[in-house]
Amino acid sequence: MKTSEIMAKLQAKHPGENEYLQAVQEVLESIEEVYNQHPEFEKARIVERMVEPDRIYTFRVTWVDDRGEIQTNLGYRVQFNSAIGPYKGGLRFHRAVTPSMLKFLGFEQTFKNALTTLPMGGGKGGSDFDPVGKSDDEIMRFCQAFMLELWRCIGPDEDVPAGDVGVGGREIGYLDGMYRKLARQYNTGVLTGKGMTWGGSILRPEATGYGAMYFAHLALAKVGKDLSGQRISLSGFGNVAWGAAKKAVQLGAKVVAISGPDGVCEIPDGITEDMIDYMLVMRASNRNRVEDMADKFPGKAKFTAGKKSWSVPVDIAFPSAFQNELSLEDAQELKKNGCQAVFEISNMGCQPDAIHWMQHNGFLFAPGKAVNAGGVATSGLEMTQNAEHLSWTAAEVDERLHHIMAAIHEQCVKYGTQADGTVDYVKGANIAGFMKVAHAMLEQGTI
Repeated sequence: MKTSEIMAKLQAKHPGENEYLQAVQEVLESIEEVYNQHPEFEKARIVERMVEPDRIYTFRVTWVDDRGEIQTNLGYRVQFNSAIGPYKGGLRFHRAVTPSMLKFLGFEQTFKNALTTLPMGGGKGGSDFDPVGKSDDEIMRFCQAFMLELWRCIGPDEDVPAGDVGVGGREIGYLDGMYRKLARQYNTGVLTGKGMTWGGSILRPEATGYGAMYFAHLALAKVGKDLSGQRISLSGFGNVAWGAAKKAVQLGAKVVAISGPDGVCEIPDGITEDMIDYMLVMRASNRNRVEDMADKFPGKAKFTAGKKSWSVPVDIAFPSAFQNELSLEDAQELKKNGCQAVFEISNMGCQPDAIHWMQHNGFLFAPGKAVNAGGVATSGLEMTQNAEHLSWTAAEVDERLHHIMAAIHEQCVKYGTQADGTVDYVKGANIAGFMKVAHAMLEQGTI
């Protein structure tokens, strides 16, 4: 296998799908050497099959806004790979959603889910619906219209969506309610991220952020450092950043910056529990403004318009909002300000040239498919609880999450340790996830 040849064919077949092509190239570059050591993979054309989704559903979503006007959006579900289990991956509601974005996310999800050690395949979905400025009633009507088209494609043993950007507990509730109405099935396992009164798992909302901090703690310990006492920055203020802030504070770190599309909110003395709670209010407001934090806590938080979290001096940065949010220039600014490590919590949160530069300039760097896998892992644990008709305690869920993140870190170290003893976490995560999926595909035949 030559990465350049496969990428040339994909670029010709899928022109302009930049996010998807970027994600594929990153993985292929990491696995090329290992892949070529397995002639059975080449004979079965594993890579050529693996980089294309099993199927993509595209549908129109028509709904009525509060003014009584008819609105139309596009909805999608990408079922990427089911070699190790039913499709599993979130739904994203954002004006920038495209098939390319969802194919990239579904591709990444396939390897991320493999890393969790749980039997879950990869998928992703969503819509170009923009929840910013929408009322609760409008969001409910859109979710119901979206599920009217999606429901026949999903099921507890077929495809289990979850939340993502623009889709939190509120949206999952509206989606699940409509699914039950349409399917006349009351199995709680068809969506994850549910409310605690109707099949949800304790710690699921926090799980992505919690798992990221557990992974960071392990990676830092590997190089003789501790998360406690570190000054950190987060991007965004949704569920992911909220969970990360909660666990970071519990582990003794100091969160000194969060950001939004409008700018950055610097918190010199570190985020407090009241501020962390207020992040949920900000998310639910649909205003998408981090400036609200500074307005709510004057004197403790300072807002600067047009700036990113990466402009604030920190020890560790955690991209936790959107793909490609951290550029080469951002990485260089972080380095100048004393930052020593970057852990992606968002999917493909750093641009390729930023990653390459950081890896060659003394940064400890780990990719989202490993760092943020705690979210989907806990979704998998939610599926297990639903199947058993049980609800585990917070301690039980947290113990399993700890175990899964430790196993992911161990796999990254196994496949990513270099000759000099350092760990290339990008290579380690990609090879570990690929090997599991590739062997499953090989053993199941050419289908």
